[in-house]
This record gives sequence, structure tokens and C-alpha cells, in this order.
Amino acid sequence: MLFEYTRHRGALSPVTDAATFKVGRIRQSATSETPTVDFSHLIDRSYNYHSPRELRWHLAERLGLAPTALALREACHA
Repeated sequence: MLFEYTRHRGALSPVTDAATFKVGRIRQSATSETPTVDFSHLIDRSYNYHSPRELRWHLAERLGLAPTALALREACHA
């Protein structure tokens, strides 16, 4: 399953001092057989994610899937 997300600037992590990001929207990418589906309601959009990998793990947990069953990409801003 491929998901696209939009990223918003977060804050610096108090633990790692690294930049974080918040997710504006996350959607399952459309295929010829399925329409685009918004999954934004499944994640905490106020949470400061440290990496796309962490976001993938959180989404997989919500969907009851293995993280390897999901792929993420950042949506292009047009």
C-alpha cells in the first residue's frame, strides 16, 4: 500500500535537537482499481514526527499491518 503525506514544519526535538515535522494530510494513493482515500483521521496530526519511518510505523500500527506492507512518499507541492 502506497501512502502520500504532506509535511508541515514541526519543532526541534528536545531529546535529539533534530528537526521534526507534523503531517497535514495522509492519503492512500489511487490506483486504476481504487480511488484516493484520506487516512488523516488515523494519526495524531499534532504529533512531531522525527522521520518518515516513524510515521510509517504509526500508520501500520493503526491499520494492523506490518510496517513493511506500507510505503510512504511525500506529496509534491504543485
